[in-house]
Amino acid sequence: MKPTFIKMTMGLGLMVLAAQQLYAQPRQCAPRDDVIQRLAENYGETRRGIGIARQGAVMELFASGSTGSWTITVTLPDGVTCLIASGQAFETLAEALPPNA
Repeated sequence: MKPTFIKMTMGLGLMVLAAQQLYAQPRQCAPRDDVIQRLAENYGETRRGIGIARQGAVMELFASGSTGSWTITVTLPDGVTCLIASGQAFETLAEALPPNA
């Protein structure tokens, strides 16, 4: 159980760091509807996860079950969505969350 918890914590930490890098790098941004449409049409990706980032931004994870491609986006309060990270070999995990202490 402990290795699973460590992996989950590290994964969450990496997503938070990726979302925070939004303000440190040149951005590839567009209106949210355009980004979602492009991810679906070009890569077959659909939303697999969501979370709140700092300053009211929304972080989303899109992925394709057939190709394994994935993309992390952050949508700012003004409705503009920016691409943060992307990659391959996405897998859905069915692990139980650790109990609340």
